[in-house]
Amino acid sequence: MKMTPLAVVVGSLLILAAIVFVVILLPYVQTSQTVPSDIFRQRAADEAAGRALYIANGCVYCHSQSIRTIDWGLGAERIAQAGDYVADYPILLGSQRTGPDLSQDGGEHPDDWHRAHFMNPRYTRPLSIMPAFKFLGDNNMDNLIRYVQSLGLKDADRRMKRQNFWKEEAVRAYEAGPDANVKWLNDNIPQGWRDVPNPYPTTEAGLARGHKIYQDFCLGCHGPVGDGMGPAQPWIYPPPLNFTILKNREISGGILYYQIMNGITGSAMPYFKRELESEKIWDVGNYVAVYFINDSDANTEPKGIDAAYEP
Repeated sequence: MKMTPLAVVVGSLLILAAIVFVVILLPYVQTSQTVPSDIFRQRAADEAAGRALYIANGCVYCHSQSIRTIDWGLGAERIAQAGDYVADYPILLGSQRTGPDLSQDGGEHPDDWHRAHFMNPRYTRPLSIMPAFKFLGDNNMDNLIRYVQSLGLKDADRRMKRQNFWKEEAVRAYEAGPDANVKWLNDNIPQGWRDVPNPYPTTEAGLARGHKIYQDFCLGCHGPVGDGMGPAQPWIYPPPLNFTILKNREISGGILYYQIMNGITGSAMPYFKRELESEKIWDVGNYVAVYFINDSDANTEPKGIDAAYEP
């Protein structure tokens, strides 16, 4: 076959047709047959308005919305499905995870946590590099919160129902006064955890680790002296817990561990079980107990076998 002008033109057209078929036609045929997934629902008007703000402010550049089989972070209990996105134009899958994936973020936090976070992300996440969105104003911020709280669709709705239920409980306990509030917090922790002391001895290194963890994760809400007056406080209700009121209120290392690990649903206190391994939770709990509560049970009875490594 000679490389004539006709052969070049015909060959180029054949290659172009193959590319169009593989890249455009085949994906179109496949995606046009996608059916809604089991969690799919249409978004409300305020959620759609929040999505437009999400796109306009470039949130997709740092936050993906697609959990894959190799993921073990936020929302990894459910792998993304094509049917989750049938109403999304454009689809905001994203490829960058400068921040966490948000595809299942709805209901992970109550609304007031998001408000504080959008006002200035350092209020809730002291190490965050996310820009502040205070400039959006109240109405736009409300819509953006509604959109984020819709991520996960029907699953997010179930999580939001749970958040709202416990929010009412948390507000009721807080407004009943410090004694009732602490009792409510303690009563909602399994008895076994309440009886467990901090298993690690108090050491200078352990307190230093706890101090660093407190600065990195807790400072924005609970404040530098643990009184709940951090910069996030004006946007959160019930306000962050004032640790200094816990003296002589039967607070154990296990209680602190359980609340740091699982968070307090309905309040702005998130869980840290995916971010802090066990010793870091014990260390920051002991830091709080020593410096803010002035009452630590570290390395007291009942004890089990010593840790494989202790100072």
